[in-house]
Amino acid sequence: MSRRHSQHTATDSGHKKLPDNAGRIIAHFGKQIIIEDEQAKEHRCNARRNLPPLVCGDYISWYYPDPKSCIIHDLKARSSLLARPDDRGKQKIIAANIDQILIVCSPLPELNEGLLDRYLVAATLTGINPLIVLNKTDLLEQKQLTDYQQRLAVYQHLDYQVIYTSAHEDSAFNQLSQCLHKKTSILVGQSGVGKSSLLNRLLPEVHARIGEVSSATGKGRHTTTTARLYHLLDSASLIDSPGIREFGLWNVSPEQLAQGFPEFVAREDQCRFRNCRHRNEPGCAILEAVEKEEISHERHASYLRILASLEE
Repeated sequence: MSRRHSQHTATDSGHKKLPDNAGRIIAHFGKQIIIEDEQAKEHRCNARRNLPPLVCGDYISWYYPDPKSCIIHDLKARSSLLARPDDRGKQKIIAANIDQILIVCSPLPELNEGLLDRYLVAATLTGINPLIVLNKTDLLEQKQLTDYQQRLAVYQHLDYQVIYTSAHEDSAFNQLSQCLHKKTSILVGQSGVGKSSLLNRLLPEVHARIGEVSSATGKGRHTTTTARLYHLLDSASLIDSPGIREFGLWNVSPEQLAQGFPEFVAREDQCRFRNCRHRNEPGCAILEAVEKEEISHERHASYLRILASLEE
């Protein structure tokens, strides 16, 4: 990604060119934005009013108009962004300039393939490489692990990378850490799946809060409240994001949804109707493939649930 061309620029009232100190946003707390300059020094800044909402991972330009004020005056073009609808249906950007999404799942709270599928659609449509991470494998007996491997084999057959890991077992953990090399990655998933435990293992000095899974509901308690970028070895960066129980797709039309299912993309041009929704239309190549078990019944059912939510 070139950082020479800015997305949004502001100049002062005298139309003078502002100092162009480069930096990256590593956290955002209310009006306070924490940036890191090219020497890895942190600064607390405010943003010019005419800039759009800024998020963790953004590349920006900044300056000090006086010793006590750090101002962000320019947002660089984003190579990618991960967003979802907020409670009012407006765009909520989670992070920007991401190379890969680590979709963390676990046996507790129980693996949710519907949530996993939504993340995979979002990753595919935004061009961000997804990795499926089943965490807390140390809690599983061999038969239980085999059951999860069978459930996730559907995704491996679609060329999604699946990693089995644990913050408490060296061999399982090392496979995860190797995938982070020279990339900006983001940890996403339900509360309680162990994202903070993985982060603590990667960066012991961070001491991220470790959440508990509610014994009453089986759902995780939120511990991370805002996205935060950390630096790892091997020129890697990792963004820890707040845990969520539902993930809505932002700005995805019913027509685009099928593009997030690779097993559909290979067949949908064989459907009789160009605008086929792969629901109950005659001559649908996707439905035929489901009947032949060439496409997973569960994946097709997940697609239909997401489609229904987009059409509401």
